Amino acid sequence: MFLSSIQFRRSLLVSLLAVCCGVTPFSSAQQNLPILGDADRGSLSPLMERKLGEEVMRDIRRDPDYLDDAPLLEYLNNFGGILVAARPDVRGEANFDFFFFAVRDPVLNAFALPGGFIGVHSGLILATQSESELASVLAHEIGHVTQRHIARMLGKQKNDSLVALAAMLVGALAMRSSGDAGAAIMMGGSSYAMQKQLNFSRDAEREADRIGLSILSDGGFDTSDMVVFFNRLQTATRNYSDVLPPYLLTHPLTSERIADIEARIRDQRYKQHADSLDFQLIRARVRVLQDSSEKAMNEAQQIFDNQLAQGMKQQTVAAKYGMAFIAFKRNDFDKAEKLLHEAQAAAAPLKPSFILTDLGIEIKLGANQFAAALKLIQAAQHQFPLSRTLAHQYASALIENKQAEQAIVFLREQAILYRQDPDVQTLLAKAYAAQGKIALQSMALAEALVINGSLQEAIIQLGIARKAPDARFYELSVIDARESELKEKWKDEQQAMKDR
Repeated sequence: MFLSSIQFRRSLLVSLLAVCCGVTPFSSAQQNLPILGDADRGSLSPLMERKLGEEVMRDIRRDPDYLDDAPLLEYLNNFGGILVAARPDVRGEANFDFFFFAVRDPVLNAFALPGGFIGVHSGLILATQSESELASVLAHEIGHVTQRHIARMLGKQKNDSLVALAAMLVGALAMRSSGDAGAAIMMGGSSYAMQKQLNFSRDAEREADRIGLSILSDGGFDTSDMVVFFNRLQTATRNYSDVLPPYLLTHPLTSERIADIEARIRDQRYKQHADSLDFQLIRARVRVLQDSSEKAMNEAQQIFDNQLAQGMKQQTVAAKYGMAFIAFKRNDFDKAEKLLHEAQAAAAPLKPSFILTDLGIEIKLGANQFAAALKLIQAAQHQFPLSRTLAHQYASALIENKQAEQAIVFLREQAILYRQDPDVQTLLAKAYAAQGKIALQSMALAEALVINGSLQEAIIQLGIARKAPDARFYELSVIDARESELKEKWKDEQQAMKDR
């Protein structure tokens, strides 16, 4: 059984990055992390590594299977932030700003991209049975980023990487007409390079395991859950017969590696980590997001029914939430609100959850009850003042409630505080559009594109702003200066890519 076109593109990308997996050491004065390999640095600088990651992310964000879901992204990045904060030195000399995201795919997999971008499949999130298990996967991927494994292999194994890349591209073209032929070409062409890298890749995996265990321990998570989850993954791979599962392509998982982890945690003091309610809620949300077909919705409903029958507090709340989210997806807002209230009542003794609050706001916005949504958001902002999801919803509700000017004031403040948030600029463009300010709308869209790394598209958008009938002298001056700056930046980046 072969992958769908979208799955194949993603598998192609991740497999290519796996072929390029290696090690770059850091100065021991900068971080206390284990070092493998010699002292030579790869040819990929931290700056170019980040740029490469941004370019890959730009393509991933355009994929319909990229889960651009605000509560899910906020949960993953808050959770990932806890792991990074437990060991700040994992940012390394490059001081990487980590970004965690999810893609819609039932296959158990997770992957690290150059420059601090870490992706996880929806199927893996659902397969984790505790927050410590999810933490073990993310911590492992943080280890890959910290040690700059991809950058190292790009510097040390260029020839083999080119062999694999050429074969994979040929396979991708062949796949369009014949899935079997394309897969055969890809696997045959890449096997030489991948086999040559396998032993080194296993060393990198063990290194990422050691770093991951350190992060788990310092973060207060149960380190034994790394072994538990890896054992479950190993069992799951037995279901694959003809095609090697993606996780094994990118993360060679052996009994020796699991035994090594067990030996390292044997003398550690046991730490029990209580799962947050948000973990159970986000798994319920992901279950619905993973497949929006009616059949899948009915299957999810059955799973939530079974959770209710267990009578456990968090499972009950999550099941009610999942049912409410299904009703919301079906545009049955009255039923969604009723089920959500039941979930909130069941969760009353527990710590407040922004995920529950978010769905209540989503329901109001979906039902076009914008004034009611604003009230909910304003109340929630006192509980969750740092929530980016709530900030975006507040701006959206203001715009929909014909309060564009107030939205613009708020978003301009947000743009100063959160300079790397593209959604702020996108919402600002929407607010300007509501006022008919075409030049400012295009300028805001250009800034959103810059944040996402799309310099060429941003320059085009500035050209549109210049031609707008309402572009005044001040806007034209800003456009000219910004365009000149972006063109110079684009030129520098292109030159750097040639020199790499």
